[in-house]
Amino acid sequence: MKHELKIYNSYTRQKEQFESIVPGYAGLYVCGPTVSGESHMGHARPYITFDVVLRYLRHLGYKVRYVRNITDAGHFEEEGRVAQDKVFEKAKLEKLEPMEMVQKYTNLFHHGMKLFNNIEPSIEPTATGHIIEQISMIETIIEKGYAYEVNGSVYFDVSKYAASYPYGKLSGRVLEDQLETTRELDGQDEKRNKADFALWKNAPPEHLMRWKSPWGEGFPGWHIECSAMSSKYLGEVFDIHGGGMDLQFPHHESEIAQSTIAHGHAPVNYWMHNNMITINGKKMGKSYNNVIKLSELFSGNHELLAQAYHPMVIRFYILQTHYRSTLDFGNEALQASERAARRLWEAYDVLQKLTHPGNAVATDAALDQQVSTWLKECTDFMNDDFNTAKVIANLFELAPVINGIKGGQVKADALSADTFALLKTSFDTFLIDILGMQPLQAEQGDKLDGVLNVLIDIRKEAKKRKDFALSDEIRNKLAAAGVLLKDEKDGTISYTVE
Repeated sequence: MKHELKIYNSYTRQKEQFESIVPGYAGLYVCGPTVSGESHMGHARPYITFDVVLRYLRHLGYKVRYVRNITDAGHFEEEGRVAQDKVFEKAKLEKLEPMEMVQKYTNLFHHGMKLFNNIEPSIEPTATGHIIEQISMIETIIEKGYAYEVNGSVYFDVSKYAASYPYGKLSGRVLEDQLETTRELDGQDEKRNKADFALWKNAPPEHLMRWKSPWGEGFPGWHIECSAMSSKYLGEVFDIHGGGMDLQFPHHESEIAQSTIAHGHAPVNYWMHNNMITINGKKMGKSYNNVIKLSELFSGNHELLAQAYHPMVIRFYILQTHYRSTLDFGNEALQASERAARRLWEAYDVLQKLTHPGNAVATDAALDQQVSTWLKECTDFMNDDFNTAKVIANLFELAPVINGIKGGQVKADALSADTFALLKTSFDTFLIDILGMQPLQAEQGDKLDGVLNVLIDIRKEAKKRKDFALSDEIRNKLAAAGVLLKDEKDGTISYTVE
């Protein structure tokens, strides 16, 4: 396919011309959420970013298979904290069956993605649904001599791998530094080297999430899950693997290592990573009390939020910055994005109602050329590593021209018929089809959110008075109207069902 799309490859650290393995087809894998809790602001950026990547590849004519997994077991950290299965530990805290909790947070994640107008993935595999594939891959790695079993757990031999392959190239980490800085953790004494990572963990007696394997009952490591699922649905080598920068190490570095051994070659041609979101200049984290859940963003129910924000405001705010740049969250920035998004939509609505007079008597050659240039540049910017920030800037350049035609400051036939037609189609294509924006339509929604918050407050006060009859009545009537309430330890969240 003829196009000029260039992608910044995190692995080679340079922009490269995109050429898919199979002409006309593209394979895209993005690491999905670990559903041990509600998705937050940090989750919004990668899924909106790669939604635009998907949209633009389709715009270029590719048939895209987009695979985004659900991590519903085995996500345990091996650096910086005691190894633990996040899903299992959170299920114990919430006093739920693990799969009950998984379903709860998967539903909330899907609801958030729908509000962001993200296109659903072609395939959304779960880790628990692919245990057989993971075990098979681990067996292959053991057979090739790059993994070993200890007390029912299996570890990948990083030192042996690094002797022949460039371990650390993606993340820029040096193995010797890792060996010196890795903390002593649970199960560390089982490993031959501190940098080795688990492919399979032996399950203690109290662990509910467990599967039979050649090494005893246990659960898979986080990294092996993505390698098994991506290779099953996209092949042993596929086009693009995406995720946040925080996943470069250890997750993606480990994916490369285990897949390279299992299949005999590197698994991915283009690695893409979005940069992080900070909150008022600080890294987002529980210790700073600045983790903002998506439901809190939409309702305004967080101490750092000055108001509720429409999902399209969040989307627009994220796309106003290039995906590889740091994005700092703040109320002023979001409020400015809301005003800006509304201005663009006003221009879009005006443009849909305008018609060209059909003559070229008063064509302004300079303006006509400038509009054509701005439109052409939108394509150039998207081809330059998906630069949505510059596309949006050009749409803002076009907005005064559109409003000027409506107000009479610009003559109706200042643009040639061809340029006018291109303006109408291109503005629609970039704003809606590629950027994925939708009208905010927030006024009525904000009023309903306000009413809902009042009912939640009334229910909260009723529970304090131990008036459980009123509390239950409010909850049940809202449920009958399609609004479900979930009581969490830090407040009540609501979401709608259809």
